Amino acid sequence: MTTYTSDQRHHTAETSETMEQVRYEIDRIDRLLVEILAERQSFMDAAARIKGDRKIVHDRPRIEDVVAKVLAASAEAGLSPAIAEPVWRTLIDRCIAYEFGSYDTRFGPGDASS
Repeated sequence: MTTYTSDQRHHTAETSETMEQVRYEIDRIDRLLVEILAERQSFMDAAARIKGDRKIVHDRPRIEDVVAKVLAASAEAGLSPAIAEPVWRTLIDRCIAYEFGSYDTRFGPGDASS
């Protein structure tokens, strides 16, 4: 199981009184996001290894399923869909590109199954 490291949280959005405090918390959160995204990326390597066919790396129904789940979770968490949807669509797009690269490194570009 992954354990994320983080500096100690000092303030919430409601208790922050200076831009220094706000920036500290944003920087802390950004470092956590990097760790989480690195873990997500590791699963793109796993997907490339497991799928076994380059043609199925790009999976439109799965993309829409992920976006729908993210939008539902965003609504519960209070994250604006105007932020969530484009961020996740970009993330998914970049992850697919990464997965193609991982697949090609593992199996070679132009593999007979592509």
